[in-house]
Amino acid sequence: MRGPRTTRSRLLLVLVLGAAVTVFTATVPLLRDFFDLRVYYGTVHTWAHHGGRIYDYQVPGTSYGFTYPPFAALAMLPLALVDRTSAIAASLLVNLAALAVVLRILAGPDWRRHGWYRWSLGLCLLALFEPLRDTFSFGQVNLVLLALVLGDCLLLATGRERWAGAGIGLAAAVKLTPALFIGLLLLAGRRRAAGVATAVAAVATALAAWADPRASRFYWTQALWDTGRVGRLDYVSNQSLQGVLARLGEPGRPLWATAVLLTLCVWAWRARRAVRAGDWTAAFALTGAAACLVSPITWVHHLVWLLPSFAVLLRAGHPRIAGALYAVLCTSVVWLWFDDASGIGGFLGSNTYTWITLGLLLGLPTGQPRGLRLPLARSTTTTAARSATTAAPATSPASPATTAGPGQPERSAGACDVAAATGLAGDTGRDLTRSPSSEPTGSTRPAAAKPQSSSSRASWYTANPPPF
Repeated sequence: MRGPRTTRSRLLLVLVLGAAVTVFTATVPLLRDFFDLRVYYGTVHTWAHHGGRIYDYQVPGTSYGFTYPPFAALAMLPLALVDRTSAIAASLLVNLAALAVVLRILAGPDWRRHGWYRWSLGLCLLALFEPLRDTFSFGQVNLVLLALVLGDCLLLATGRERWAGAGIGLAAAVKLTPALFIGLLLLAGRRRAAGVATAVAAVATALAAWADPRASRFYWTQALWDTGRVGRLDYVSNQSLQGVLARLGEPGRPLWATAVLLTLCVWAWRARRAVRAGDWTAAFALTGAAACLVSPITWVHHLVWLLPSFAVLLRAGHPRIAGALYAVLCTSVVWLWFDDASGIGGFLGSNTYTWITLGLLLGLPTGQPRGLRLPLARSTTTTAARSATTAAPATSPASPATTAGPGQPERSAGACDVAAATGLAGDTGRDLTRSPSSEPTGSTRPAAAKPQSSSSRASWYTANPPPF
């Protein structure tokens, strides 16, 4: 079945799909009501206007508060200058800008070739991607961090390494998970970039310590080591290795540490091979997948770190695999086991997103032939790109001689091709009548008994929160 050919019919299709996606995203169950943004907003207002402590604030009616390093609160201080509506608008605009940066980088140097029609279809399907829609609905920051990290990927892949690492350093100062990308830089032998990333993270952390020494002392000595402050490890939204073990009733640290060590060994081996082949896109994609697995808490919205993996799959000529995995991540399927994850069905189903992440880490293609104009790689001439499918490119110290395989495409596949390879995927039988919750993960169960506070009580400001 062919799609519409005329500009008018294409525009009509885009408008219809856009309206349908808008209705879906505005009414889908388990909307998050900007919960995380409420945490950020309340925290900075407590800190800036009422003399409260960063880690004492709790969202009224819950035991959830700020869990990021102190520099994150410092970076979010502009929220103290605006009202709730403006904060929501700013969050949406910042996330949209970050998404545009991510797509622009992943689409590669010939991103204009995809045209407005394919980009529009891609954006419609991206809106169905559960981690992405949760990021917007929570008011989360992971998309901004992904944009910062991929900015460094672009600098490294194009040889502009002078400032490479600064984005990774900033991202690691806001949230610890991106620090694994510093490990990637060390594996790749990019010591300068690793040094820049470490220095930027250290300076940002020191700045936060100067701004609030007490908060920094509490975070680095207590809060960092207390995963219970974030939420229950066995909650179905936690799609990390620790979440899998917790749902099996094995939350012990030794077993988890062993699983993490094995995962990091696989990541180091595969990422090093990708870097040696000059495939920075795959190296960064593998690192994002590994970070999601080894982090103690990986909520579903954290899985926006998998977006580069889909660009790699499409580039390598695997649109069906990319489409199938992407479709599963649009279905919210793990919530079918929200109440009971027991038995073999619960073990397999409730950890579906973890299995996808693990599969990407183990099987993501790396080291594509130079004949392909890879995203985030230096452009080759059009003639060389076309001839690469019939003749092996010349060898060079940076890339061994390879021959394009029979299934390889003649062009790079951008991130918007994720959308073209997938179909609309809705819910698959989960309870559509469940009401939204004030829990940050959408849980309707009681919050963890341990309060997210630096003392036995929350700040007095919790009883008198800002009008959010």
